Amino acid sequence: MRLSFMLALLVATASCSRDRAAPVAASGFTGANARHYGLGRVATVDEIAARNIDVGPDGEGLPAGFGSVTQGAELFQKKCAMCHGPKGQGMPPAFPQLVGRDAKAEGFRFSADWKLAKTIGNYWPHATTVFDYVRRAMPLLQPGSLTNDEVYSLTAFLLASNQVIPMDATLDSAALMKVKMPYADKFVADNRRGGNEVK
Repeated sequence: MRLSFMLALLVATASCSRDRAAPVAASGFTGANARHYGLGRVATVDEIAARNIDVGPDGEGLPAGFGSVTQGAELFQKKCAMCHGPKGQGMPPAFPQLVGRDAKAEGFRFSADWKLAKTIGNYWPHATTVFDYVRRAMPLLQPGSLTNDEVYSLTAFLLASNQVIPMDATLDSAALMKVKMPYADKFVADNRRGGNEVK
């Protein structure tokens, strides 16, 4: 029984390797192109542009648009509270806390107590990258579905809820680039080059 199973397995393996090679020969590819299987196509300019939406720490890439804290508060209840809680308190362990400035964590005391909650207000280096993350990754089940105005509004709400900007603030690209996060100076650029220099 064991021998017949091994023989069947060998025959199947040989058959698969022949079948896998057949499309390459049939495609007419030779030489350096022999490993291409004719799958996919080159992305169009519009498809690339639709995905090229990252925003850097300096604000490069911020789109036109604006939004207020009030608008963001309404949006948060509709599109974010189901995972992050109605007040941004999170739903551990799956969904992190977004809002909160625990007095015990002020002064960037995370090395002294790693259990302290890291939120946008006490542990985020750049306001512009709050916008970037919300725009690209949220809501969880529909990432990229928010308009630019909605993202500005949600960013305004999150920053105001964390006491970074006033509750009556309105954000656009110029205003967002001026926002300084409370502990921005606690972060340093990763200047490692690789190899033995990486510790």
